[in-house]
Amino acid sequence: MAITVHYLVNSRAQRILWLLEELEVPYEVKRYERVNLLAPPEFYKVHPLGKSPVITDGDLTVAESGAIVEYILSKYGKGRLQPPESGWLDNVYLSHYAEGTLMPLLVWKLILTKTPENTPLLVRPIARGICNALIARMVDNRLVENIKLIEEQLKKHPGGWFAGGSEPTAADFMMLFPMEVFASRSPKPVPESFNAYVKMIHDRPAYKRALEKGGNYAYAKL
Repeated sequence: MAITVHYLVNSRAQRILWLLEELEVPYEVKRYERVNLLAPPEFYKVHPLGKSPVITDGDLTVAESGAIVEYILSKYGKGRLQPPESGWLDNVYLSHYAEGTLMPLLVWKLILTKTPENTPLLVRPIARGICNALIARMVDNRLVENIKLIEEQLKKHPGGWFAGGSEPTAADFMMLFPMEVFASRSPKPVPESFNAYVKMIHDRPAYKRALEKGGNYAYAKL
């Protein structure tokens, strides 16, 4: 029985399709449209938190991007897509950094940007002012620090991959989504290395196949 990827549109699930295509593991995609930016009710039947991605593999259900990446590499990787010894620690660190440090900042910026749109018209200017102040004081300054860190990480290893070597590793599958957000959604210019990194991945045949199977994906438009 093939893996089923429960794919919420414009979500982190795209990284899982890319990983499966790189490994040439058979899979099916069950696509879910968002309802008011969130997962539809039927997604909660797959996992009670309604978060994407989720995969089912036989009787197993696996949620959380990091857990899914680790599971697939362990069960289906056959030693492929592993970092060289020199990049082992970078691979471990960035695999956790992507969702543990970087994505919470991007999510908070999205929430604070969208919140004023959902307030009564009369108080919307006040809400927008408060949210913009919070973004400036609590998010943007930290994003600047993180952008510098990522830029330095990209310089550490030749070949363009976060952990070095000649092929992507778990760090790249985990870092792709936030890098796509930076490259396609940042209101301010990001380092050219960010755009080059995303383009390198988007040009890979495996990523193109993943895009075809997943369908329209907003973050593939640079």
